[in-house]
Amino acid sequence: MQRVTISIDDDLSQDFDRLTHEQGYTSKSEAIRDLIRTAVAARPNLPVEGACVASLSYVYDHHVRALAQRLIELQHDHHDIVVATTHIHLNHDSCLETVILKGPAGAVRALADAIQSQRGVRFATLNVIGVTAVHSHDHGHHHA
Repeated sequence: MQRVTISIDDDLSQDFDRLTHEQGYTSKSEAIRDLIRTAVAARPNLPVEGACVASLSYVYDHHVRALAQRLIELQHDHHDIVVATTHIHLNHDSCLETVILKGPAGAVRALADAIQSQRGVRFATLNVIGVTAVHSHDHGHHHA
């Protein structure tokens, strides 16, 4: 077993203490291990080959130094797979962005991981659809 030290803000720590108590955990460590197990099991098993379309939605704290600029730069660095971005101001501190992605699954996963791992980004969710799962219903109709 390995020992890991983490730092979390006071409000989140209090909320987590309340949650662990409500769920009957005897220690924070066991609750954190369960959260990690859940996160590992929930990660989409996205192949690194093949094309896909995806939406990446995340909330971030726009007060985190240079975060908005880093997010924009990541999107520009991957302009070949970023199709569109929406940006919504949720409140004084938080913004919601949804980025629509299209391209090789490995590149989509890498960009999603790079965005989600930025300090100040929270609640990120990646939804992926393999291009082979997108069906064309061409019944002889042609559009010019």
